[in-house]
Amino acid sequence: MIGHDISGLVIHVFSTFGNMIWQIFWPLAFGLILSSWIRNFIPVSSVVKHLGKTTPVSLGFTTFLGMVSSSCSYAAASLSHTLLVKKSTVANAMAFLVSSTNLIVEMFIVLVALMGWTFLWGEVIGGLILIVTVGFLFSRFFPKDVEQEMRQHLEDAQPQKASCGMDMSEMSGDGSDCGMDMSKMKSDDSDCGMDMSKMKPDDSDCGMDMSKMKSDDSDCGMDMSKMKSDDSDCGMDMSKMKSDDSDCGMDMSKMKSNDSSAMDMAAKPQSPMMEKITKSAGFFQMDIAMIGKEILIGVVVSSLLIALMPQDGWRALFISNDAGLPVWLHSFLDVIIGIFVAMIAYVCSVGNLILAAALWHGGISFGGVIGFILSDVLTIPMIRVYQKYYGKRPAKWMVGLLFVAILFTGLCVDAIFNGFGWVTSDQTVRTLNQSGFGFNMTTVMNLIFIPLSIWYYKVGKKANAGMGMSM
Repeated sequence: MIGHDISGLVIHVFSTFGNMIWQIFWPLAFGLILSSWIRNFIPVSSVVKHLGKTTPVSLGFTTFLGMVSSSCSYAAASLSHTLLVKKSTVANAMAFLVSSTNLIVEMFIVLVALMGWTFLWGEVIGGLILIVTVGFLFSRFFPKDVEQEMRQHLEDAQPQKASCGMDMSEMSGDGSDCGMDMSKMKSDDSDCGMDMSKMKPDDSDCGMDMSKMKSDDSDCGMDMSKMKSDDSDCGMDMSKMKSDDSDCGMDMSKMKSNDSSAMDMAAKPQSPMMEKITKSAGFFQMDIAMIGKEILIGVVVSSLLIALMPQDGWRALFISNDAGLPVWLHSFLDVIIGIFVAMIAYVCSVGNLILAAALWHGGISFGGVIGFILSDVLTIPMIRVYQKYYGKRPAKWMVGLLFVAILFTGLCVDAIFNGFGWVTSDQTVRTLNQSGFGFNMTTVMNLIFIPLSIWYYKVGKKANAGMGMSM
């Protein structure tokens, strides 16, 4: 009997995990792909023009962008990160983050289906209050030195342009080392592993005897394995090469610094559109490599909590209406508890709202429900994503200011709805099929985005590997 119960529990956990992955896959993939395209295609000047200053207009613009973007919090984090890379203000980027996770159509539909129109308007009003609060707090209280540290972290994380395997940073026209970084070469290898004994002034290969070249120290950082004898100049002009020239006669002025595979002469040239897709896919692959582990941890933890924790257990965390506390204190404590519960139990999309409905009928205040729903940007996996993107100190300030903003918003919503008597206690939880499996929109979108994202990831991984940035 015990073995049967354990096997049933294991099946339930795996079923919950699979269902959650199925529900969040396509919005996550869509958001990360959209982020990679924005990073590649939208000029920095455009973002600076519209989001370089925090104004009511910029906050309205970011709110609109958030509403039409992905609802997945991890994808929203990637998109807000992209805005910061493009020189958006921190306040605008954070406003986008909260709007894209709380003011989206699919959440509104589920809220009405589960909890009624009162909670829909609570979410809308709460989301707008949160955006304004976030804009104010981050523009006034996010320290300038912390922002500089964050900007430096973002800059350091950006991919460096390839240089054909050579260190071009200190290249000079009269250098005797062909413009190559010789710092790591052995002192007795002054000829870069080249057999100079047979050098002729008219030889197109600088007199290099490739047949005897040592495999481990012969190419000075160049991949000679695929170099053809008649096309071995890696984009260099060899026509003026002389045996006595100290720079091997290489015309470095025409070398393309952004050609990630200049040494691979066998590669076919890409069309302009495919080049753009390849570059965008590189950003997508780097995002997956950076935050994929955090996303997986978050889904696993959420699955375990949903599968193992009974709803009555969650309800026991909140203060009963019969406790005799003042309304404001009851609301304050419930919002605080709601935020902390969300930090460890956020389960993405529908599952989060089902848990919110259970908490509401277990005695949590109206503001506590809204605080719980809005706290999807403060989950532990999301905090780890912030640390990866921005560094530890900037992430701490972001989390602190977001916490204050959500607490303030929860209290405001509770005061408004209770003050006007809009909250009713006789609402009932409506049934909703939590399973995403079946012939529905989720299935259709996953059938599109699963193969698309796999192909896109492989393209990005190949592109980054060619640039020496395999992650």
